[in-house]
Amino acid sequence: MKFMDKKELHLIIENSEDELLKLLDDLIQFETVSPPARNTRNIQEYIKRYLEKIDFNVDTYDFFKDDVLLAGIKKGSESDKYNSLILNGHVDVAAITDINEWNTNPFKLHEKNGRLYGRGTSDMKSAIAANLLLLKLFHQNNIVLKGDILFQSAVGEEAGEAGTRELLEKGYTADYALVSDTSSLEIQGQGGCITGLITIKSPVTYHDGNRRNIVHAGGGIFSAGAVEKMVNIIQGLQSLERHWAVTKSYPGFPSGTNTINPAFIKGGTNPAFMADECSLWITVHFYPDEKVDDITSEIDSYINAIAMADPWLRKNPPSIKWGGRSMIADKGEIFPSLELDTNHPGFKTLAASYYNVTGKNPVVNMSTTVNDSGWFSSFNIPAACFGPGELKEAHSNNESADKKELINFMKIMGDFIFEWCNSKK
Repeated sequence: MKFMDKKELHLIIENSEDELLKLLDDLIQFETVSPPARNTRNIQEYIKRYLEKIDFNVDTYDFFKDDVLLAGIKKGSESDKYNSLILNGHVDVAAITDINEWNTNPFKLHEKNGRLYGRGTSDMKSAIAANLLLLKLFHQNNIVLKGDILFQSAVGEEAGEAGTRELLEKGYTADYALVSDTSSLEIQGQGGCITGLITIKSPVTYHDGNRRNIVHAGGGIFSAGAVEKMVNIIQGLQSLERHWAVTKSYPGFPSGTNTINPAFIKGGTNPAFMADECSLWITVHFYPDEKVDDITSEIDSYINAIAMADPWLRKNPPSIKWGGRSMIADKGEIFPSLELDTNHPGFKTLAASYYNVTGKNPVVNMSTTVNDSGWFSSFNIPAACFGPGELKEAHSNNESADKKELINFMKIMGDFIFEWCNSKK
Protein backbone atom coordinates (compact mmCIF):
# COMPACT_ATOMS: atom_id res chain seq x y z
CA MET A 1 0.00 0.00 0.00
CA LYS A 2 1.34 3.39 -0.97
CA PHE A 3 1.50 5.88 1.89
CA MET A 4 0.33 9.32 0.89
CA ASP A 5 0.52 12.50 2.88
CA LYS A 6 -2.92 14.10 3.20
CA LYS A 7 -1.64 17.35 1.69
CA GLU A 8 -0.42 15.41 -1.31
CA LEU A 9 -3.82 13.78 -1.73
CA HIS A 10 -5.55 17.15 -1.47
CA LEU A 11 -3.22 18.58 -4.12
CA ILE A 12 -4.01 15.68 -6.44
CA ILE A 13 -7.73 16.39 -5.95
CA GLU A 14 -7.29 20.10 -6.65
CA ASN A 15 -5.37 19.30 -9.84
CA SER A 16 -8.17 17.00 -11.02
CA GLU A 17 -10.78 19.76 -11.23
CA ASP A 18 -11.02 19.67 -15.03
CA GLU A 19 -11.52 15.92 -14.99
CA LEU A 20 -14.18 16.26 -12.29
CA LEU A 21 -16.14 18.81 -14.31
CA LYS A 22 -15.88 16.70 -17.46
CA LEU A 23 -17.21 13.67 -15.57
CA LEU A 24 -20.03 15.70 -14.04
CA ASP A 25 -20.94 17.05 -17.48
CA ASP A 26 -21.08 13.50 -18.82
CA LEU A 27 -23.47 12.46 -16.04
CA ILE A 28 -25.71 15.50 -16.42
CA GLN A 29 -26.12 14.83 -20.14
CA PHE A 30 -27.97 11.61 -19.31
CA GLU A 31 -31.58 12.84 -19.01
CA THR A 32 -32.56 10.74 -16.01
CA VAL A 33 -35.53 12.79 -14.85
CA SER A 34 -38.08 11.15 -12.56
CA PRO A 35 -40.94 11.21 -13.16
CA PRO A 36 -41.33 9.84 -15.79
CA ALA A 37 -38.30 7.66 -14.86
CA ARG A 38 -37.54 4.45 -16.80
CA ASN A 39 -34.43 6.08 -18.28
CA THR A 40 -31.35 5.10 -16.24
CA ARG A 41 -30.01 2.10 -18.14
CA ASN A 42 -27.49 4.12 -20.16
CA ILE A 43 -26.07 6.09 -17.25
CA GLN A 44 -25.65 2.90 -15.23
CA GLU A 45 -23.77 1.30 -18.14
CA TYR A 46 -21.48 4.34 -18.17
CA ILE A 47 -20.83 4.03 -14.42
CA LYS A 48 -20.32 0.27 -14.75
CA ARG A 49 -17.59 0.75 -17.36
CA TYR A 50 -16.00 3.48 -15.25
CA LEU A 51 -15.80 1.27 -12.17
CA GLU A 52 -14.62 -1.81 -14.03
CA LYS A 53 -11.66 0.17 -15.39
CA ILE A 54 -10.49 0.72 -11.81
CA ASP A 55 -10.86 -2.95 -10.83
CA PHE A 56 -14.33 -2.96 -9.27
CA ASN A 57 -16.49 -6.03 -9.64
CA VAL A 58 -19.87 -4.66 -10.71
CA ASP A 59 -23.35 -6.17 -10.59
CA THR A 60 -26.40 -4.62 -12.25
CA TYR A 61 -30.04 -5.49 -11.68
CA ASP A 62 -33.15 -4.62 -13.64
CA PHE A 63 -35.45 -2.58 -11.43
CA PHE A 64 -38.37 -1.18 -13.38
CA LYS A 65 -38.45 -1.13 -17.20
CA ASP A 66 -35.26 0.60 -18.42
CA ASP A 67 -34.26 1.44 -14.85
CA VAL A 68 -31.21 -0.37 -13.51
CA LEU A 69 -29.58 -0.68 -10.08
CA LEU A 70 -25.81 -0.97 -9.74
CA ALA A 71 -23.52 -2.23 -7.00
CA GLY A 72 -19.75 -2.34 -7.33
CA ILE A 73 -17.22 -3.70 -4.86
CA LYS A 74 -13.47 -3.50 -4.60
CA LYS A 75 -12.09 -5.90 -2.05
CA GLY A 76 -9.61 -4.62 0.46
CA SER A 77 -6.22 -6.22 1.01
CA GLU A 78 -7.32 -7.42 4.49
CA SER A 79 -11.11 -7.42 4.28
CA ASP A 80 -11.71 -9.58 7.31
CA LYS A 81 -9.79 -7.30 9.67
CA TYR A 82 -10.48 -3.76 8.40
CA ASN A 83 -13.56 -1.60 8.11
CA SER A 84 -15.70 -1.65 4.99
CA LEU A 85 -17.67 1.27 3.55
CA ILE A 86 -20.69 1.79 1.30
CA LEU A 87 -20.86 4.94 -0.82
CA ASN A 88 -24.48 5.35 -1.85
CA GLY A 89 -26.23 7.76 -4.18
CA HIS A 90 -29.03 7.99 -6.74
CA VAL A 91 -28.65 8.95 -10.39
CA ASP A 92 -32.28 9.94 -11.05
CA VAL A 93 -32.95 13.67 -10.93
CA ALA A 94 -36.02 15.85 -10.44
CA ALA A 95 -38.29 16.58 -13.39
CA ILE A 96 -37.99 19.78 -15.42
CA THR A 97 -41.27 21.60 -14.83
CA ASP A 98 -40.70 24.38 -17.36
CA ILE A 99 -37.58 24.36 -19.50
CA ASN A 100 -38.29 27.96 -20.56
CA GLU A 101 -37.52 29.03 -16.98
CA TRP A 102 -33.93 27.81 -17.38
CA ASN A 103 -31.23 30.25 -18.45
CA THR A 104 -29.09 27.42 -19.84
CA ASN A 105 -29.57 23.88 -21.11
CA PRO A 106 -30.36 21.88 -17.93
CA PHE A 107 -28.67 18.80 -19.42
CA LYS A 108 -25.33 20.46 -20.06
CA LEU A 109 -22.95 21.62 -17.34
CA HIS A 110 -22.36 25.38 -17.24
CA GLU A 111 -20.03 27.25 -14.89
CA LYS A 112 -20.46 30.87 -13.87
CA ASN A 113 -18.91 32.79 -10.97
CA GLY A 114 -17.91 29.62 -9.12
CA ARG A 115 -21.36 28.02 -9.49
CA LEU A 116 -22.05 24.85 -11.47
CA TYR A 117 -25.40 24.85 -13.29
CA GLY A 118 -27.38 21.87 -14.56
CA ARG A 119 -30.03 19.40 -13.45
CA GLY A 120 -28.50 17.25 -10.70
CA THR A 121 -25.68 19.58 -9.69
CA SER A 122 -27.05 19.83 -6.14
CA ASP A 123 -29.20 16.68 -6.14
CA MET A 124 -27.02 14.67 -6.56
CA LYS A 125 -24.88 13.99 -9.62
CA SER A 126 -22.07 16.22 -8.33
CA ALA A 127 -21.59 13.83 -5.40
CA ILE A 128 -21.73 10.81 -7.71
CA ALA A 129 -19.05 12.34 -9.94
CA ALA A 130 -16.85 13.30 -6.98
CA ASN A 131 -16.98 9.84 -5.41
CA LEU A 132 -16.31 8.10 -8.73
CA LEU A 133 -13.32 10.30 -9.51
CA LEU A 134 -11.98 9.91 -5.99
CA LEU A 135 -12.00 6.13 -6.37
CA LYS A 136 -10.20 6.50 -9.69
CA LEU A 137 -7.54 8.73 -8.09
CA PHE A 138 -6.96 6.13 -5.37
CA HIS A 139 -6.51 3.52 -8.09
CA GLN A 140 -4.19 5.63 -10.26
CA ASN A 141 -1.97 6.49 -7.31
CA ASN A 142 -1.77 2.89 -6.05
CA ILE A 143 -3.49 3.68 -2.77
CA VAL A 144 -4.66 0.23 -1.72
CA LEU A 145 -7.31 0.13 0.99
CA LYS A 146 -7.31 -2.69 3.54
CA GLY A 147 -11.10 -2.68 3.93
CA ASP A 148 -13.71 -3.24 1.21
CA ILE A 149 -15.30 -0.31 -0.55
CA LEU A 150 -18.74 -0.64 -2.14
CA PHE A 151 -20.25 1.82 -4.59
CA GLN A 152 -24.04 1.79 -4.90
CA SER A 153 -25.69 3.68 -7.74
CA ALA A 154 -29.39 3.53 -6.98
CA VAL A 155 -32.41 4.90 -8.81
CA GLY A 156 -35.93 5.81 -7.79
CA GLU A 157 -35.27 8.16 -4.87
CA GLU A 158 -37.00 11.06 -6.60
CA ALA A 159 -40.24 9.08 -7.08
CA GLY A 160 -40.33 7.13 -3.85
CA GLU A 161 -39.02 4.01 -5.59
CA ALA A 162 -36.85 2.12 -3.15
CA GLY A 163 -33.85 1.22 -5.28
CA THR A 164 -31.51 1.37 -2.29
CA ARG A 165 -33.85 -0.96 -0.40
CA GLU A 166 -33.62 -3.48 -3.26
CA LEU A 167 -29.82 -3.40 -3.19
CA LEU A 168 -29.72 -3.94 0.56
CA GLU A 169 -32.20 -6.79 0.26
CA LYS A 170 -29.71 -8.49 -2.06
CA GLY A 171 -27.26 -8.67 0.82
CA TYR A 172 -24.84 -5.81 0.22
CA THR A 173 -23.59 -4.64 3.57
CA ALA A 174 -20.68 -2.87 5.23
CA ASP A 175 -19.45 -1.57 8.56
CA TYR A 176 -20.57 1.97 7.70
CA ALA A 177 -22.45 3.75 4.93
CA LEU A 178 -22.51 7.29 3.63
CA VAL A 179 -25.36 8.54 1.48
CA SER A 180 -23.92 11.55 -0.34
CA ASP A 181 -27.23 13.29 -0.91
CA THR A 182 -27.78 17.03 -0.66
CA SER A 183 -26.70 18.27 2.80
CA SER A 184 -24.43 21.34 2.30
CA LEU A 185 -21.61 19.26 3.85
CA GLU A 186 -23.57 18.90 7.08
CA ILE A 187 -23.68 15.44 8.66
CA GLN A 188 -27.35 14.59 8.82
CA GLY A 189 -29.89 12.07 10.02
CA GLN A 190 -33.56 12.33 9.20
CA GLY A 191 -37.10 11.68 10.27
CA GLY A 192 -39.16 9.15 8.37
CA CYS A 193 -42.06 9.35 5.98
CA ILE A 194 -44.69 6.85 4.83
CA THR A 195 -47.85 7.09 2.77
CA GLY A 196 -51.05 5.26 3.53
CA LEU A 197 -54.18 4.54 1.50
CA ILE A 198 -57.40 4.41 3.56
CA THR A 199 -60.48 3.05 1.79
CA ILE A 200 -64.08 3.02 2.92
CA LYS A 201 -66.45 0.94 0.82
CA SER A 202 -70.17 0.29 1.09
CA PRO A 203 -71.44 -3.19 0.20
CA VAL A 204 -74.51 -1.61 -1.46
CA THR A 205 -74.87 1.24 -3.96
CA TYR A 206 -77.95 3.44 -3.62
CA HIS A 207 -79.50 6.03 -5.91
CA ASP A 208 -79.36 9.59 -4.65
CA GLY A 209 -83.15 9.46 -4.24
CA ASN A 210 -82.68 7.16 -1.24
CA ARG A 211 -80.62 9.65 0.76
CA ARG A 212 -83.58 10.75 2.93
CA ASN A 213 -84.14 7.15 3.98
CA ILE A 214 -80.44 6.74 4.83
CA VAL A 215 -79.70 9.91 6.81
CA HIS A 216 -83.00 10.98 8.44
CA ALA A 217 -85.15 9.58 11.24
CA GLY A 218 -87.48 6.78 10.24
CA GLY A 219 -85.85 6.22 6.87
CA GLY A 220 -85.14 2.58 7.62
CA ILE A 221 -82.13 2.03 5.33
CA PHE A 222 -78.93 1.16 7.20
CA SER A 223 -76.26 2.63 4.90
CA ALA A 224 -74.00 5.65 4.61
CA GLY A 225 -72.15 7.88 2.20
CA ALA A 226 -68.52 6.82 2.08
CA VAL A 227 -67.27 10.39 1.57
CA GLU A 228 -69.10 11.57 4.70
CA LYS A 229 -67.73 8.68 6.73
CA MET A 230 -64.21 9.55 5.59
CA VAL A 231 -64.72 12.93 7.28
CA ASN A 232 -64.86 11.03 10.59
CA ILE A 233 -61.48 9.49 9.78
CA ILE A 234 -59.92 12.82 8.78
CA GLN A 235 -61.14 14.55 11.94
CA GLY A 236 -59.88 11.67 14.06
CA LEU A 237 -56.43 11.81 12.41
CA GLN A 238 -56.28 15.55 13.06
CA SER A 239 -56.84 14.83 16.76
CA LEU A 240 -54.05 12.25 16.71
CA GLU A 241 -51.76 14.69 14.91
CA ARG A 242 -52.34 17.32 17.61
CA HIS A 243 -51.75 14.70 20.30
CA TRP A 244 -48.41 13.82 18.70
CA ALA A 245 -47.43 17.49 18.57
CA VAL A 246 -48.04 17.81 22.31
CA THR A 247 -46.49 14.53 23.47
CA LYS A 248 -43.64 13.81 21.05
CA SER A 249 -40.46 15.72 20.24
CA TYR A 250 -36.92 15.24 18.97
CA PRO A 251 -33.86 17.52 19.16
CA GLY A 252 -33.40 19.59 16.03
CA PHE A 253 -37.05 19.44 14.96
CA PRO A 254 -39.64 22.17 15.62
CA SER A 255 -42.59 20.92 17.67
CA GLY A 256 -45.30 19.45 15.48
CA THR A 257 -43.01 18.33 12.67
CA ASN A 258 -44.54 14.87 13.00
CA THR A 259 -47.58 15.40 10.82
CA ILE A 260 -50.44 13.41 9.29
CA ASN A 261 -51.36 15.05 6.01
CA PRO A 262 -54.65 14.15 4.27
CA ALA A 263 -53.01 14.65 0.89
CA PHE A 264 -55.44 13.38 -1.73
CA ILE A 265 -59.05 12.18 -1.65
CA LYS A 266 -61.22 10.44 -4.21
CA GLY A 267 -64.82 9.38 -3.71
CA GLY A 268 -68.09 8.54 -5.39
CA THR A 269 -68.82 7.78 -9.03
CA ASN A 270 -71.74 9.97 -10.08
CA PRO A 271 -73.78 12.83 -8.58
CA ALA A 272 -76.92 10.71 -9.02
CA PHE A 273 -75.69 8.10 -6.55
CA MET A 274 -74.74 7.95 -2.91
CA ALA A 275 -70.95 7.69 -2.66
CA ASP A 276 -70.31 3.97 -2.17
CA GLU A 277 -66.53 4.24 -1.97
CA CYS A 278 -63.97 6.79 -0.83
CA SER A 279 -60.19 6.62 -0.76
CA LEU A 280 -57.86 8.92 1.16
CA TRP A 281 -54.10 9.05 0.72
CA ILE A 282 -52.25 10.30 3.79
CA THR A 283 -48.59 11.22 4.24
CA VAL A 284 -47.15 10.66 7.70
CA HIS A 285 -43.91 12.19 8.95
CA PHE A 286 -42.27 10.84 12.10
CA TYR A 287 -39.15 11.38 14.19
CA PRO A 288 -35.74 9.69 13.87
CA ASP A 289 -36.25 7.56 16.98
CA GLU A 290 -39.50 6.10 15.62
CA LYS A 291 -39.86 3.08 13.35
CA VAL A 292 -42.20 2.53 10.43
CA ASP A 293 -43.94 -0.47 11.99
CA ASP A 294 -44.60 1.34 15.26
CA ILE A 295 -46.11 4.35 13.50
CA THR A 296 -48.36 2.30 11.23
CA SER A 297 -49.53 0.14 14.14
CA GLU A 298 -50.43 3.23 16.16
CA ILE A 299 -52.47 4.73 13.32
CA ASP A 300 -54.10 1.38 12.53
CA SER A 301 -55.28 1.12 16.13
CA TYR A 302 -56.53 4.69 16.17
CA ILE A 303 -58.55 4.30 12.95
CA ASN A 304 -59.99 1.06 14.28
CA ALA A 305 -61.11 2.90 17.43
CA ILE A 306 -62.81 5.56 15.27
CA ALA A 307 -64.60 2.86 13.31
CA MET A 308 -65.73 1.03 16.46
CA ALA A 309 -67.36 4.24 17.70
CA ASP A 310 -69.52 4.53 14.58
CA PRO A 311 -72.38 2.02 14.02
CA TRP A 312 -71.95 1.80 10.24
CA LEU A 313 -68.11 1.85 10.17
CA ARG A 314 -68.13 -0.84 12.85
CA LYS A 315 -69.79 -3.17 10.33
CA ASN A 316 -67.89 -1.77 7.33
CA PRO A 317 -64.42 -0.98 8.70
CA PRO A 318 -61.91 0.99 6.61
CA SER A 319 -59.02 -0.84 4.97
CA ILE A 320 -55.52 0.59 5.17
CA LYS A 321 -52.65 -0.10 2.79
CA TRP A 322 -49.30 1.25 3.89
CA GLY A 323 -46.40 2.38 1.73
CA GLY A 324 -45.33 0.78 -1.49
CA ARG A 325 -42.21 0.47 -3.59
CA SER A 326 -43.08 3.23 -6.04
CA MET A 327 -45.13 6.41 -6.05
CA ILE A 328 -45.42 5.92 -9.80
CA ALA A 329 -46.50 2.27 -9.85
CA ASP A 330 -48.05 1.85 -6.37
CA LYS A 331 -48.96 5.44 -5.43
CA GLY A 332 -47.13 4.76 -2.19
CA GLU A 333 -43.70 5.20 -0.67
CA ILE A 334 -41.62 4.57 2.45
CA PHE A 335 -38.61 6.52 3.67
CA PRO A 336 -37.45 5.11 7.02
CA SER A 337 -35.92 7.40 9.62
CA LEU A 338 -32.21 7.61 10.43
CA GLU A 339 -31.01 8.39 13.94
CA LEU A 340 -27.34 9.36 14.02
CA ASP A 341 -25.00 7.47 16.33
CA THR A 342 -22.48 10.19 17.10
CA ASN A 343 -20.42 7.74 19.16
CA HIS A 344 -19.92 5.31 16.27
CA PRO A 345 -16.29 5.14 15.06
CA GLY A 346 -17.45 5.82 11.49
CA PHE A 347 -19.16 9.04 12.50
CA LYS A 348 -16.15 10.13 14.56
CA THR A 349 -13.80 9.40 11.66
CA LEU A 350 -15.95 11.46 9.28
CA ALA A 351 -16.11 14.36 11.74
CA ALA A 352 -12.32 14.25 12.15
CA SER A 353 -11.82 14.24 8.37
CA TYR A 354 -14.09 17.27 8.06
CA TYR A 355 -11.98 19.07 10.67
CA ASN A 356 -8.73 18.06 9.01
CA VAL A 357 -9.81 19.68 5.74
CA THR A 358 -11.75 22.74 6.93
CA GLY A 359 -10.28 23.48 10.36
CA LYS A 360 -13.81 23.49 11.76
CA ASN A 361 -16.11 21.00 13.41
CA PRO A 362 -18.94 19.82 11.16
CA VAL A 363 -22.52 20.90 11.58
CA VAL A 364 -24.50 17.88 12.78
CA ASN A 365 -28.26 18.06 12.43
CA MET A 366 -31.43 16.53 11.03
CA SER A 367 -32.54 16.95 7.45
CA THR A 368 -35.85 18.69 6.91
CA THR A 369 -36.58 16.28 4.05
CA VAL A 370 -36.05 12.57 3.41
CA ASN A 371 -33.68 10.48 1.29
CA ASP A 372 -32.44 6.90 1.04
CA SER A 373 -30.22 7.06 4.14
CA GLY A 374 -32.97 5.69 6.38
CA TRP A 375 -32.91 2.34 4.58
CA PHE A 376 -29.50 1.60 6.08
CA SER A 377 -30.95 1.97 9.55
CA SER A 378 -33.66 -0.54 8.58
CA PHE A 379 -30.93 -3.03 7.64
CA ASN A 380 -28.89 -2.34 10.80
CA ILE A 381 -26.04 -0.64 8.94
CA PRO A 382 -24.72 2.47 10.75
CA ALA A 383 -24.98 5.41 8.36
CA ALA A 384 -25.12 9.15 7.82
CA CYS A 385 -26.06 11.53 5.04
CA PHE A 386 -23.16 13.73 3.95
CA GLY A 387 -22.94 15.43 0.59
CA PRO A 388 -22.47 18.67 -1.33
CA GLY A 389 -25.27 20.81 -2.68
CA GLU A 390 -27.94 23.03 -1.14
CA LEU A 391 -31.48 21.90 -0.47
CA LYS A 392 -32.91 25.16 -1.84
CA GLU A 393 -31.27 24.32 -5.19
CA ALA A 394 -32.55 20.76 -5.38
CA HIS A 395 -35.50 20.44 -7.82
CA SER A 396 -35.27 24.16 -8.65
CA ASN A 397 -35.11 25.87 -12.03
CA ASN A 398 -31.49 26.79 -12.84
CA GLU A 399 -30.26 24.30 -10.23
CA SER A 400 -26.66 24.95 -9.22
CA ALA A 401 -23.94 23.98 -6.77
CA ASP A 402 -20.84 25.65 -5.38
CA LYS A 403 -17.67 24.39 -7.05
CA LYS A 404 -15.46 25.09 -4.05
CA GLU A 405 -17.79 23.11 -1.80
CA LEU A 406 -17.62 20.18 -4.22
CA ILE A 407 -13.81 20.19 -4.15
CA ASN A 408 -13.88 20.31 -0.34
CA PHE A 409 -16.29 17.37 -0.36
CA MET A 410 -13.77 15.35 -2.37
CA LYS A 411 -10.98 16.23 0.05
CA ILE A 412 -13.04 15.28 3.10
CA MET A 413 -14.16 12.03 1.48
CA GLY A 414 -10.61 11.20 0.43
CA ASP A 415 -9.40 11.69 3.98
CA PHE A 416 -12.34 9.72 5.40
CA ILE A 417 -12.11 6.75 3.03
CA PHE A 418 -8.38 6.41 3.63
CA GLU A 419 -8.74 6.54 7.40
CA TRP A 420 -11.87 4.40 7.73
CA CYS A 421 -10.94 1.60 5.34
CA ASN A 422 -7.49 1.37 6.89
CA SER A 423 -8.75 1.13 10.48
CA LYS A 424 -9.33 -2.17 12.20
CA LYS A 425 -12.83 -3.45 12.90
